Amino acid sequence: MVNHLLRLPSVTPSLRCSLPPIGGSILQSLYSYSASSRCFFCCSRRRYRLNRVIADMESEKELMNEAKRSVNFRLCRVSGSMTEVMEIQAESPKYHVLFIPGNPGVVSFYNDFLESLHQFLDGNASITAVGQISHTSKDWESGKLFSLQEQIDHKVEFIRQELESVKVPIILVGHSIGSYISLEILRKCPEKVLYCIGLYPFLTLNQQSTKQSLIGKLAASSLLSATASFLVASLGLLSMSAARRLVSYSLGASWSDTAVQATCTHLRQYHTMRNVLYMAMTEFRELAAEPDWEFMRENQSKLAFLFGIDDHWGPLHLFEEISKKAPGTSLSIESEGHTHGFCCTVAGSVWVAQHVATLIKTRLNQKRL
Repeated sequence: MVNHLLRLPSVTPSLRCSLPPIGGSILQSLYSYSASSRCFFCCSRRRYRLNRVIADMESEKELMNEAKRSVNFRLCRVSGSMTEVMEIQAESPKYHVLFIPGNPGVVSFYNDFLESLHQFLDGNASITAVGQISHTSKDWESGKLFSLQEQIDHKVEFIRQELESVKVPIILVGHSIGSYISLEILRKCPEKVLYCIGLYPFLTLNQQSTKQSLIGKLAASSLLSATASFLVASLGLLSMSAARRLVSYSLGASWSDTAVQATCTHLRQYHTMRNVLYMAMTEFRELAAEPDWEFMRENQSKLAFLFGIDDHWGPLHLFEEISKKAPGTSLSIESEGHTHGFCCTVAGSVWVAQHVATLIKTRLNQKRL
């Protein structure tokens, strides 16, 4: 009987689970609640920090996408000649970069370079690239051939026609023979040009180069030039897809899509190849002389050149000669494994664009001081 009266009532399993354990049950409950609260707030802080990081990354990505804008292509007539132009216009430019291509002077080869340069300059520059006359996808000039001097005059006239109203300083950037053309523009428009950068510059003949000798002989012969142009133009019989596969296979997988496309649209044209070789012939005649060292010394503070390690167009002995005869010139040697045709690969385009942007920013900082 007593045992019956003292028997504790049975507890259902569900209720048993809800009861606090014996021995400091209230303290343990409080501790458990406190730990849970700390865990909640820690997780909240972690989530907040993570959300902030994600938001910052998204903002940075948006800024980068905004900074890297696509180039616009247009045609314009300069001195009566149809001209291919690629450009990126900044909203509030602090300076204007005018890019002069090499030979072939097809501006679309430089698409990746121009977009990367605009990005590395933080969107502070408008950029214009002007192609060589009749190095075009269509034969606008009806087969007429243009010399180096005519190409120089064309670029000077382009500045007078298209950039006369530009109020910010102009920075010239030239590639290969475009470096020589840029120097001639500086000579004729010194008041408008703040800085002149030559990339893998072709400024004088390299008598030690067998390749230059062979190219010179080919370009000097009208018969050989016409034959070579005809053979290259015969590839125009291929479809675009077949031509792209052929170019990619023969030139290597490292070439960018834009370079392959430019090759297929422009260099398969007879008039383009004839003009490439004719311009080369006149280059070899003009550049047989020594560079104008006096002019380069007078303007050495405005000049910068980037050389390659194994580039017969801009050999390192020219680098040494410039360093002695115009020592105030900014000189660099690229040792990243890129080539004279840097614009044909994305990696080369990006690296050179970053180098050019650094030169420009350094020059502008020096000018402020």
